[in-house]
Amino acid sequence: MTALLVILGAAVGAPTRLLVSRAVAGARGTLVVNLLGSLLLGAVSGLGASAYALLGVGFCGALTTFSTFAVEVVRMPRRDAVGHAVLSVAGCLLACAVGLGLTRA
Repeated sequence: MTALLVILGAAVGAPTRLLVSRAVAGARGTLVVNLLGSLLLGAVSGLGASAYALLGVGFCGALTTFSTFAVEVVRMPRRDAVGHAVLSVAGCLLACAVGLGLTRA
């Protein structure tokens, strides 16, 4: 049953990522999906196993992308890469903390 929930979540998360990447091109699109995914994952991390499988592992796992982030940073001009990497990592950590805070309040 858990695998089916992950599959269902991913079936929504992946197309959502595609739509965001079409609306917000390049590294900014990757930043947007990673920030949103981090916020949502923080918010759902305290839910039960089934909800976490569907929303956390499935949806957020398919929505977010570390590998694309890594490729984009490596290909960026050096003057942009460090700032973007710091913004992405710090922003995703903050978004996750906010998501956790929203559900613990």
